[in-house]
Amino acid sequence: MIVDTHLHLIYRSRLAYPWLSSVPPLDADFTYDLYEREARRLGIVSALHMEVDVAPDQIERETDFVGELAGHKGSLVVGAIASCRPEDPDFAAYLERAHANPFVKGFRRVLHVMPDDLSEGALFRENIKRLAGTGLTFDLCVLPHQLGRAMALIDLAPDVSFVLDHCGVPDVKGGGFDLWKDPIAEIAQRPNVTVKLSGLSAYGAENWTLEDLKPYFGQVAESFGFARMVWGSDWPVCTLGGGLSTWIGATHALLSGVSLEERSRVLSGNARALWKL
Repeated sequence: MIVDTHLHLIYRSRLAYPWLSSVPPLDADFTYDLYEREARRLGIVSALHMEVDVAPDQIERETDFVGELAGHKGSLVVGAIASCRPEDPDFAAYLERAHANPFVKGFRRVLHVMPDDLSEGALFRENIKRLAGTGLTFDLCVLPHQLGRAMALIDLAPDVSFVLDHCGVPDVKGGGFDLWKDPIAEIAQRPNVTVKLSGLSAYGAENWTLEDLKPYFGQVAESFGFARMVWGSDWPVCTLGGGLSTWIGATHALLSGVSLEERSRVLSGNARALWKL
């Protein structure tokens, strides 16, 4: 059974997504019902909703809306990784509200499309430290050249649990393995970091094959092991690389040589333990 730790839902009539216009294939409604039909057929038994970078004034509205969807009988959605702005002075008050909501399991501030030095701000770093002891995680979505800055942030908050999205966003299509592999090995030396097996199929060329993904999976597995790896669909972004069924098929193929116990950890056990699902 699979716990999906990276589900995006898009409802353009309910929320504003300023970035969608720049990605035409994703500028559409991707609803829970559309996801659920395919997900259940593939063995997904629960999912965490990942924030979709809505307009800043709608961040809490997004969490509330997803909470409504989770409240429907039999919903696969069991929690949310909420958006946040650690660079803002009101973060502490926002954290207090979010921490009081058991539906919120962690936070993400998209960094790969922001200025590289955003995470180096004193207020940003101080606010990330506030997560220590809350049980709330912080997802890092950074490009390979930003991994050094991510490590600096992690080192300043050793008591915070970080999740590295999309295997560190390697440039699979452009053959960026060599620029990515050493920083991945280095960031994995930090015990408070979990890697998310997600995104790889969307980063490949249009006609990618399993052989294209194997080196990246192999490096992540060697660096992090299987006790610090969780799985995410990155739906609907995964539709850019073949779709949910294709990515799950590739995942099973990549894990084919892994023991049943380790495979179960990656697909569900680690996520349940990390977020107390």
